[in-house]
Formats: sequence, C-alpha cells, structure tokens
Amino acid sequence: MTARRTILRAGAAGALALTVGTATGTPAAAARRTARPRTGPDPVALQTALDGIAAGAASGVLAEVRHSARVWRGSSGAAELGTTRPVRVDGRFRAGSITKSFVATVLLQLAGERRLALGDPIERWLPGVVSGGDRITLHHLLQHTSGIVDYTRTAQFRQLYGTVEGILATRYRTWTPHELLAFITGTPPLFEPGTSYRYSNTNYILLALVIERVTGNHYATEVQRRILRPLGLAGTELPGIHPYIAGPHSHGYLPVQRDGTYQPVDITAFNPSAAGASGELLTSAADLNRFYRALLTGRLLRPAQLAQMKTSWSTGARADYGLGLQTRRLATGTTVWGHGGEIFGYEAASWSTEDGTRQLTVAVNPWGEGDLHALIDDLLAVAFRQP
Repeated sequence: MTARRTILRAGAAGALALTVGTATGTPAAAARRTARPRTGPDPVALQTALDGIAAGAASGVLAEVRHSARVWRGSSGAAELGTTRPVRVDGRFRAGSITKSFVATVLLQLAGERRLALGDPIERWLPGVVSGGDRITLHHLLQHTSGIVDYTRTAQFRQLYGTVEGILATRYRTWTPHELLAFITGTPPLFEPGTSYRYSNTNYILLALVIERVTGNHYATEVQRRILRPLGLAGTELPGIHPYIAGPHSHGYLPVQRDGTYQPVDITAFNPSAAGASGELLTSAADLNRFYRALLTGRLLRPAQLAQMKTSWSTGARADYGLGLQTRRLATGTTVWGHGGEIFGYEAASWSTEDGTRQLTVAVNPWGEGDLHALIDDLLAVAFRQP
C-alpha cells in the first residue's frame, strides 16, 4: 500500500451498497424484505460486490441507489477499524471535489441573474490575484481550461502534505484562500487559457472569492442560502476550519509503515481549510442524490445555464468535464452525470442519469491492497444495467 500524495482530485469512483427497501418502508420491513424488486438492479449482486470492496479495498463503504421511486441503501465493513460497529447507511462523509458542483451551481445562478458573465476575465473581479488574469475567464476556471497551476501540486504544498507524517503534523492548521493562492504566486499559466485541460483545485478557490466579491457573502453562505436550505439538505455543510465530523460517520485512515508493514493512522479529524472551496464538503448519500437530481432536472439552474454546465470538454480520461460537472459513458451504454472526489481517508462519487431517475452515490474509506476503482466499476455496471 502506498500513501495518497494528492490532497484533492476528482475521483472516477462510483459505487453502490444495498439493503433491500423502499422509500416508504420502515427499516424493519426493509430488513425482512427478501423478494427481488420488479425493476432496478439486482440487490443481491450489488451487496455481494459491495462486500468485495470492504474485503479488499476499504475499511468501510456506504451507498444509496435510486431507480425512480425505489430506493435501496446499504453498507459493508466497519465504521472504525478495531471495532465491529457497522457503517451507518445514513452516515456523513467528506466528499472532496464534489464541492465543486455546489460552487459551480452558485456561479451559474449568478450568471443567470446577470450579476456576472462567464466570459468575464478573472481580472475584473480579482485584480492582480493571478498571473495572466486578463486572459482567463470564469468559464475557463469552471472547466479547468484556465491553465492555472494546481496549488496542491506545487513543491511548497507537497513539502507540507506530501507524506503521511507531514499530513499528520499539519492536520489542524487553518488556511485562508489567499494563503492557498500564495502557493502559485508568480507562476504563469501552463498553457494559453481555453486551449487545453488540466484539473486544478486553484480554479475553485478563485471562484469562491468571485462569489464573495459579487454577493458580499462568503461562498458557503450562498451555498447554504441557494442550495442547502431550499433542498432541505440537512446532512450537508461546508465546515470551514472545523476539523470534526458531527453525527454518524465512518473513520478515515492513512497508511504509516512500521516494522515493515503498513499500519492505519486515523485521519478523521482534519481541518478542511486546506481544501476550502475545492473540496471541504461534508454530506450524506441521500443529500447528494437529492442535490444532483434537483440540479439535472432544472430546479437549481435556468435552462441556458444548465446547458452550459453540461457542455463538456473531452479530457481523455474516464470522465469528461463540463462546468463543475463530470460525465462518463458506462460499459452498460448509459451516460451518467455527477462528480467524484477524494480527500485524506475518504473517497466519494455521485452519478445520475440525465433525467435524474437513476442514481447512485457511494462513500468509501480506502484501505487495503485491492483495486478500488476496478471494484467500483463492477458496481457501476450492475447499478446502471438496463432492466
């Protein structure tokens, strides 16, 4: 096992855990239900695959799948290593770069309100903050075509967070957005804006500051006002500098080599200001499914802005990238939309069909030698198999 060296990236993962139930059934009734549902994925196959993830690649995993009005939830593994405490299907988790979909939604709402334009250069809103800002637009930032260096990949940032020991030493440090931007001060763009694609967390640190400049409010306040409160996402928050996860949750781990073997070190408590608007989100599977369903069905954005969000750049990787929204075509032939994310000890992804009728959200605490993403791809194939 090797330590994860990158604080944040858009995970390609997506998975599903399952106990058979319905949206209206009680937990006891769900536990007693043994008949296979008439539509939707095979719950037995999904649970078996989920158990495989926990056996080889994770300390714990939870997920929710929705097919129209039918809902299945489940989990596998332990909420905390060294205990038999099960993973709660309603547990909260760090969602990493899924935060970007929320930031992008607020930006696009402001564009729909004509308070800004996606073609505005970043220099208009944040003068002098980034090199070449007169050529880099908000659209470039949203789609990672700005060419701006990812602060998490700089040598200075890696000196602090590039090893497990470094992560543990700085886990409670508080960072401001401008301190994060200082890691790229004076660094020219990697390419001419709009000519190529390079995922960069710095883009969304900048976008959050634009939201603050336009509205006069911290970006988290706008996310709360425009998304979380209207949709009733009570399990979701942007915790800022607070390192602890309230409510039911599973623990995340990093590997430390001792006496020739890797031992788990608990990284559940972590000050997420090191990620900020690029990846600080705390949420639940049910909340993410509700968010992406509302987003894709037009409850949060006007048609023109939703169309812009879904217009994707071919990245050459598993998923193409729109404006804070990923899309990929699965082996089943189904095209799904959503986002993945990673942050120390946690990995999550949420995928939905374009009409929002078929969804899955998964949260994993990676641990083990198994190929996590291959196991998740197997789950995706089952979850989105055509009925």
